[in-house]
Amino acid sequence: MRASDLLHPRPEGLYCPPGDFFIDPVRPVNRALITHGHSDHARSGHGSVLATQQTLDIMGLRYGEDFAGTTQPARLGETIALNGVDISFHPAGHVLGSAQISVEHRGRRIVASGDYKRRKDATCAPFEPIHCDIFITEATFGLPVFRHPPDTEEIARLLKSAAQFPERSHLVGAYALGKAQRVMRLLRDAGYDKPLYIHGALAKLSAYYQSQGIDLGDLEPATVESGAKQDFAGAIVVGPPSAFADRWARRFPDPISCFASGWMRIRQRAKQGGVELPLIISDHADWDELTATIKETGAAEIWVTHGREEALVRWCELEGIAARPLHLVGYEDEGD
Repeated sequence: MRASDLLHPRPEGLYCPPGDFFIDPVRPVNRALITHGHSDHARSGHGSVLATQQTLDIMGLRYGEDFAGTTQPARLGETIALNGVDISFHPAGHVLGSAQISVEHRGRRIVASGDYKRRKDATCAPFEPIHCDIFITEATFGLPVFRHPPDTEEIARLLKSAAQFPERSHLVGAYALGKAQRVMRLLRDAGYDKPLYIHGALAKLSAYYQSQGIDLGDLEPATVESGAKQDFAGAIVVGPPSAFADRWARRFPDPISCFASGWMRIRQRAKQGGVELPLIISDHADWDELTATIKETGAAEIWVTHGREEALVRWCELEGIAARPLHLVGYEDEGD
């Protein structure tokens, strides 16, 4: 069996003909296997969805309980047979519930990484390298310029600024699923025990994280219309990046704009976004982590998707590893 007979790209997403399922399809399909809850990977309207229980819960919070015809939870490491194809889910370290998906048939194993990171993160299970014949890797930060600093150092910069400017508020833009909760937990681990003020868009997901045993500390709403500006002097406010471009942000006293993202490595991008305090905190692997992970899997062939595909393909070729880009469309950087 050729590898392309087991998995190959279609307009809907990665398709497995013998198993008759798609991985992270971008259009409604009969059977979908979902790696994680970010909206560019997890969409509503499928006939059936197989994912980890946490991903199913998150999809329910984001889309409503009827987001799919039927759902089936997958336990990490457990093998499930779909039309003779062995499927298993393994931690991806991206966000809560995220998983790589292993597809095995007739002695050939392909692992689809979904989005992943290799840094320690108290808000989700750590990535586990899976030995395979073909590894499908994301390449969001697949250029040598992207080398993420320790997240503890970035949080220390935020806390230093908050201490230097106690009369001002710090508005931290962070994606609603994963990044926001990670930033909150990093602040707690750094010893910040004051209330954190959150935008209403983060409330449900943050409460779900708390229900899963992830302590985010005291979270207060930052959306109270009656609140005076000075109520937020010295406060750290966390919200989705889009919220800081509208009237909601004007209620805070002389705010310092922050953004937690791997893209903050590019100074011009931070400048264009009006970010005063860029925080290089990413939920994706950086260049060194991508290349190290490829070697750890022992895969003889690498398929590269949604990101800077060409540079990583070229690196593989120089290392003597067969590689090709998949050119999948419809995947953005919601969880960068």
